[in-house]
Amino acid sequence: MLSRRSLLLTPLALLAAREASAAGMMLAIHQNTSAGAGYRGSLEGWAKAGIRNVEITNTLLDGFLKGDSLQAAKRVLTDNGLTAVSGACGVNGIFEPNPDRAAALEAFKKRCEQFVALGLTRIYSPTTTMPTQKFTEDDYKAGGDNMRELGEIARGFGLTMMAEAVRTSTFISSLPTLLRMTRAAAHPNMAPLLDFYHFWSGLNKLEDLDLIRPREIGHVHFQDVPDMPRELLDNTTRIIPGDGVAPVTAMLRKLADKGYAGALSVELFLPKFQQSDPFAVASEIRKKAEAVMRRARVM
Repeated sequence: MLSRRSLLLTPLALLAAREASAAGMMLAIHQNTSAGAGYRGSLEGWAKAGIRNVEITNTLLDGFLKGDSLQAAKRVLTDNGLTAVSGACGVNGIFEPNPDRAAALEAFKKRCEQFVALGLTRIYSPTTTMPTQKFTEDDYKAGGDNMRELGEIARGFGLTMMAEAVRTSTFISSLPTLLRMTRAAAHPNMAPLLDFYHFWSGLNKLEDLDLIRPREIGHVHFQDVPDMPRELLDNTTRIIPGDGVAPVTAMLRKLADKGYAGALSVELFLPKFQQSDPFAVASEIRKKAEAVMRRARVM
């Protein structure tokens, strides 16, 4: 039986546990943010700005591999003291039923091979679909099976596969649906990826974050949105955390309470970021994003 003293200390112990879990959050930058600098240029510039965790994109990697080797791509990471925390596989049509899925799975396997060689442990794909695509209840049942298959493929490479809900998707656009689908997959190597931009600009509400189970989220994309009608928002309107009106601090606290202790990867598409000097961009992101993280008490 617990003593009276133990009972009084229990809430404090739970609070300490939550704070401890939050302490593991770390800033990262997605290569889409400095797409104009290429694979090497983006990573070297960020490293000079003190960034240590990065997210690889298939587009820049493929461009690099046209003139160099996968081993050289790995050396760019290691020589600059960088850890690749996740990578975009660049393969669509793998979650929803479609006639081209078999070919997409083969492309997915090849990307898994590449990412493992780079030292990654996580790989993801957005739930992008064509606006004209329509789906039925049976398609969602099949989608759970498809995710389970992806998890099994990823496990064979020692990877965790993740799905990113895209606000414009006609299949999975919201966090509740994403959680429903990854839970239906019921595979330890299949996880939801939470993107702050898609979440706050899409068909979600802040309370939906309460649906997340402890340590369920596999990875996080970390952005803010400007003060403008949500109908005008698109990929190019993503801005640095702290510069907009999304409740990023509250969202981080909810993630901390759910035990998330991974990377917060800033992914931006505005030309003023993508075409600018990677060192300058990373320095600005680090200053502003880490200030938000400190206010949220997650670093």
